[in-house]
Amino acid sequence: MITETDAPDFLFLENGRRIAYHKTEGKSPTVIFFGGFMSDMEGSKALALEDHCRARGQAYIRFDYSGHGSSSGEFRDGTIGDWKEDALAVVERLTEGPVVIIGSSMGGWIGLLVGLEVRDRLSAFIGIAPAPDFTRELMWESYSPEIQEKLKRDGVYYEPSQYSDEPYAISYRLIEEGDSHLLLGGTIDLVCPVRLLHGMKDEDVPYEWSQRICAALASEDVEISYVKNGDHRLSSDRDLKRLCDTLDALLED
Repeated sequence: MITETDAPDFLFLENGRRIAYHKTEGKSPTVIFFGGFMSDMEGSKALALEDHCRARGQAYIRFDYSGHGSSSGEFRDGTIGDWKEDALAVVERLTEGPVVIIGSSMGGWIGLLVGLEVRDRLSAFIGIAPAPDFTRELMWESYSPEIQEKLKRDGVYYEPSQYSDEPYAISYRLIEEGDSHLLLGGTIDLVCPVRLLHGMKDEDVPYEWSQRICAALASEDVEISYVKNGDHRLSSDRDLKRLCDTLDALLED
């Protein structure tokens, strides 16, 4: 079992950002885990997938976006475009040949964006409560006029988090820049196999989001698995087994 005390390697980008990652060598395709908003690569899903890929001899990468975990930068300074750049650099500079992208929550959005950039190499995509367009629909449009005004005036709003004692520092720049990467209003031009896992008790990203993604995808090979009692994280032992089984089925097709 890899633990959070193991020192990561670093990818140095031309823009000065330093991206922390762990890479497990193995057979192709390389599986890459894209974490969620204000999450890091030491979470249960990232580590469970690493153990699973190591056991089956599969190449695997987990990493932190800038402003997350062990990577450089401040969280409040980041945007969807910045984090897409980080993730795309991981794919382009640390892998060769086909890849399988697994994206959790915001990582589902980032993963779809990166998948569109490397679609000829994308063997399959797995989304776990994937959250494209969340900065607009699940943040800005859900905020009260008072919070919207605060964001415009101060440039930042500290949103309480149920997952941490530290609030999320939501910048107005994050909201505005996110509009450049919206996906649900058009076709998501991916044709690879796609599997979406979503808890029906998800209080952060409504489970209907996966149906919207399914409808937008060009691929005909899309399956959604709803977990009746599942929450947003889907990180129970049963959830982690379901995730690994889903990956196995795609790798063995």
